[in-house]
Amino acid sequence: MIEKKKIINSHNKEIVKDVYKGLDIPSRRLFGKKALSLGAISMLSGCTLSNEDSIERALMVMSRFNDRVQSWLFDPNQMAPTYSEEMLTKPFPFNAFYGEDEIRPSPKNFKLKVSGLVHDTRDLTLAGLHAMPQTSQITRHICVEGWSAIGKWGGVRFRNFLKHIGADTNASFVGFRCHDDYYTSIDMPTAMHAQTLLTLTYADEVLPPKYGYPMKLRMPTKLGYKNPKYIQEIFVTNVNPGGYWEDQGYNWYGGS
Repeated sequence: MIEKKKIINSHNKEIVKDVYKGLDIPSRRLFGKKALSLGAISMLSGCTLSNEDSIERALMVMSRFNDRVQSWLFDPNQMAPTYSEEMLTKPFPFNAFYGEDEIRPSPKNFKLKVSGLVHDTRDLTLAGLHAMPQTSQITRHICVEGWSAIGKWGGVRFRNFLKHIGADTNASFVGFRCHDDYYTSIDMPTAMHAQTLLTLTYADEVLPPKYGYPMKLRMPTKLGYKNPKYIQEIFVTNVNPGGYWEDQGYNWYGGS
């Protein structure tokens, strides 16, 4: 059963709790409060907050508003804080790991599928990805469940990967499909951010299955659920592909 979770907004300051008397449905309590009250949302949405459907519509308006505000505030030149190796969280926590046999594909047989608005749609091998210029960063991972941890991630700068496949960087979105049927998507400015990495290693070792082998997208500017693991396909599009949690009510932008 899906655990009750709370989604934290870009500043992680306020949480919507019990927005309506008697409301105790997890999917209705996943929206971070930013600048609008329920009264303001009611006016914007034209909803009378008298039943579940009207509350749902109001909260969706608030979530879309949050997405727009966060995208307006996003500075592609602003870097997330970085840390020293002495500050690494040990052991680094993880979630959504279902067992190595279920998740770990063979490195010899693995192919990364590329599709959408790109010039080169040929599949990529792990060897090919490791042959590309590599970089690393020590940044903080912030989980929507309330914990955070500092880890060292290494791999290909994602904007270089997009250049390598001839992606249309004027497109709006990049989407991800994963081995465990997870999916999500991000905006192109975040995809082009210098700290957005297609990670292949953790702590200078091959990425462990529990952290996302064979590859994980690592974005310190986004909350954890926006950082997909076990990636099998990357595609570029002008149609918002949504995401597994986002389609259930989580804020789509999910970052700062």
